[in-house]
Amino acid sequence: MSSYLDRLVEQAIAGVRERRSQPLPEVVEDVRPFAAQLLETRGSLVAEIKRASPSRGQINPGIDPAQLAQAYARGGAACISVLTERASFGGSLDDLRAARAAVDLPVLRKDFIVTMYQVYESRAHGADAILLIAGAGRPSLLEELRLLAGELGMSVLFEVHEESELETAALCKPDLLGINARNLNTLEVHPETFERLAPLARGIAPLVAESGVKTPDDARRYRALGAAALLVGEALSASPDPEGATRALVQA
Repeated sequence: MSSYLDRLVEQAIAGVRERRSQPLPEVVEDVRPFAAQLLETRGSLVAEIKRASPSRGQINPGIDPAQLAQAYARGGAACISVLTERASFGGSLDDLRAARAAVDLPVLRKDFIVTMYQVYESRAHGADAILLIAGAGRPSLLEELRLLAGELGMSVLFEVHEESELETAALCKPDLLGINARNLNTLEVHPETFERLAPLARGIAPLVAESGVKTPDDARRYRALGAAALLVGEALSASPDPEGATRALVQA
């Protein structure tokens, strides 16, 4: 049986096949320094624009990405993440472009990136950083994708969930190392994941805690465990007051 991650990667590849015939837009803006901005900003929060997810279903399908990005910026977010996967998350590259045009903050394209085309596509649509997932491809491919992203000036957030993936993370030498409490093979959240992996992951890259961050107490706990930054999606995208929810996490 294939895992959820296998299916998400397959969907991403199918989407690439559909888009390859469309010319990429010309890049007209310089890359914004995602990793540096995140690590140098008080609160070090990546606030995510997320319409839906396989685990929760609809989160906020009527999101206006520009307005939400502006609310995050007013709340003190250091950077913005935009989920662009369509089939399971309801996102798009149009969401990415709209969010980036609305704010001065660096923007991460969060998707299941497993082809060179997606890396070029990310920069063409304005991404300042991309997400690479350890379990989504073989180590040699992920290293090639990371190198290409660097050549294009983009930062790389490299995501792991298991100790066995740290060797691949070290090989890829990312700008940031995300430790995801959600197992993308099962979609289950294991809150102890960050605490378990953080001591083993130090030295690879500054650590970003992903998934399971909902409250200021969660933010403080991850900080105490060694997180240099947080990435928060559902709790902010679903909030009736995303600016206030962002500010609460930043101040925590």
